[in-house]
Amino acid sequence: MNPFQLRPGASTLNMLLQACLQRRDAVPPTLTEKAVIPGIPNARYWMDQDLSPFIQDAIASNKREHEALMATGRPDTILPLASMLAISGGGDAGTFAAGLIAGWTLHGTRPVFKIVTGISAGALVAPFAFLGPQYDAVIQHICNAVGPKDIFRSRNVLTRLASDGVADSKPLARLIAKYITPEVLAQIAAEYAKGRILMIGTTDLDCARPVTWNMGTIAASQAPGALELFRNIMVASMSIPGAVSPVMIDVEVDGKLFQEMHVDGGVITQMFLYPPGTVMAMNKVPGAPMRHERHFYVIRNGKLEPQWSGTKRRTLSIGGRAISALIQTQGISDLDRIYRMAKQDGADFNLAYIGTDFGFSRNHRFDGEYMKRLFEYAFELGAKGYPWHKLPPGPVLWLPYE
Repeated sequence: MNPFQLRPGASTLNMLLQACLQRRDAVPPTLTEKAVIPGIPNARYWMDQDLSPFIQDAIASNKREHEALMATGRPDTILPLASMLAISGGGDAGTFAAGLIAGWTLHGTRPVFKIVTGISAGALVAPFAFLGPQYDAVIQHICNAVGPKDIFRSRNVLTRLASDGVADSKPLARLIAKYITPEVLAQIAAEYAKGRILMIGTTDLDCARPVTWNMGTIAASQAPGALELFRNIMVASMSIPGAVSPVMIDVEVDGKLFQEMHVDGGVITQMFLYPPGTVMAMNKVPGAPMRHERHFYVIRNGKLEPQWSGTKRRTLSIGGRAISALIQTQGISDLDRIYRMAKQDGADFNLAYIGTDFGFSRNHRFDGEYMKRLFEYAFELGAKGYPWHKLPPGPVLWLPYE
């Protein structure tokens, strides 16, 4: 045999490597911010640039809240205390937020949140935390009754080389479709009408920028594709690039169709509430409803202390460990940012995270026993009345916002 002639197996591999998954054209860089969702043009924000669309929507939400309060006989011109919840990423450690929120309900002090945001694993919990205690059972089931096969499906070695991820997220998509129903969408729309806000973060991989989705706007749009888009955003926010297939989202610019590639929101940030300077800008708008009290609640699905791990001298082990360290430090920076924003806006800052007293180790990702133990740990803390931390870890970087 000619030594340069490909054997059948090698020929197959060569064909797979040359194969290319089809996609519609990506949005050109000069048109990124002009791209809209067909039928839902105000579905999302680019909060790393022009904040005016978000600020306008925030003012509109306060007006809806004021109108809803007036309808109940409360004509106050000053809006009441707003409780705001940010749920971070964390993979299977997202069970911590689920358990804490369910335990919080039992304690009897869980507020109705004006704003709920979710990134990555937090995106799976956020819609149900937003809707209230009647969905605690759903949160508990998702966290305690799923395993790796219920989230992602691994591809074989040859398929991985020609695909867009080591695994696909069809099981996760089915799980989300089971619980994000038309009825749930209608309930989110009803809360949106009262001035409440639900946001989920993804990363547009083409332009390498964070995208903040206004899930209430999507739910209230009554657009034909609203339910599918809502579900796809949740899947995208949990789709680790390279490990899991990205989610392709159709957009248009001046009637021409393009396609964006969306992945895990945790690529850029681990948690968020709203951009710095928002409250100051809103207070300058004549006639906009005013609010004097805000409480921030931030749930970090992870431990804050660096976790030691002996790293094997292997490419994947080294790369994985480096990414883990990057996510850890990124999460600390996000906490510091939210804390400084709380101080600037006069808000009460409250932080929850997995303590060093939780020592149960996982055997693999989405280990059912680990998730169950973590849920029970967090539930007990919430039911007793979680001792919220008033400071982020370590020294606070007192750098003023521009």
